[in-house]
Amino acid sequence: MEEYPDVKYFQRRIQELEEKVDQLRLSRRVLMNLIEKMEKERAFFLARLEKENRRLHKDNYKYACWLLKKNRQIVELQSKLEGQSNS
Repeated sequence: MEEYPDVKYFQRRIQELEEKVDQLRLSRRVLMNLIEKMEKERAFFLARLEKENRRLHKDNYKYACWLLKKNRQIVELQSKLEGQSNS
């Protein structure tokens, strides 16, 4: 039985399209792996930033307390000096 030229054309075309579908599936897997990797890196980076932020807040609080203590000491010393000069 003789095949029509159109049938051969469509068979080749189907084969080409199936190959493209396979390539697209592979590309999709590669892209999904890259996206997953980027999301993990982003989550790690975000966690690191949050940890650093907490540390900075803690250090800032300690520094503010230290400044307040020093300010109180200055006020007390000024008070004593004024008391001594008034006596």
